[in-house]
Amino acid sequence: MMMSLGQFVFSLNTLAFEELKRQTTWRHPSNSRVGQRPARQFVGPGDDTINLTGVQVPEFMGTRQSLPQLRDMADSGRAWAMVDGAGGVYGAWVIEGISETGSVFVAQGVPRRVSFDLSLARVDDNLADASGGVNPGEPWPVDWWI
Repeated sequence: MMMSLGQFVFSLNTLAFEELKRQTTWRHPSNSRVGQRPARQFVGPGDDTINLTGVQVPEFMGTRQSLPQLRDMADSGRAWAMVDGAGGVYGAWVIEGISETGSVFVAQGVPRRVSFDLSLARVDDNLADASGGVNPGEPWPVDWWI
């Protein structure tokens, strides 16, 4: 296992990524001052995004159902807990976009090679759980800690 997003496991058998790019920002709004640099105040975390890119070759590794499964997860609008293969917890994430490019087509029009780019955005941790996610804004069940 390379990483899991909710119940979806990134691996050689499903969908393996080659590159993980993470960008994190913090908010420091400014206030103009006469004769001085603008004053800045830290007001909290900003956007936190991850882009996973890779190539899927279903005849050798991965399955054609992986990208449609991720699209279904994105369609649900849910936030998903993300954990890497070493047990590192990344928090709750939503799928913002999926891009795929097929090439090396067979006679039936099916690509033998699919490049993909998956865009994720961090949300507040209380919007997801490890069992698969909850709808944003949906309250936690009373027995969520059991």
